[in-house]
Amino acid sequence: MRTRWPWISMLVSLILTLNPFGLEIVKAAFFAGEALSRSIWAPIALTIFAVMAVVILLEWLIRIYILNRRDRGATTA
Repeated sequence: MRTRWPWISMLVSLILTLNPFGLEIVKAAFFAGEALSRSIWAPIALTIFAVMAVVILLEWLIRIYILNRRDRGATTA
């Protein structure tokens, strides 16, 4: 691990959002013609986006922690 950038979780989030099922959720939540569909799917989609953002943040924090430990020269034994 050489970078602090959370590329793994960002790549997984991108794949989950851009697959056909993810695109259908986004369309139903934000671009549907019916208000009922938007009101049902919008909280679900926003919750999914929030979970993905938390996972990205956690990966970033874990990477910072690991890289800082390596910089100090801490051993695990």
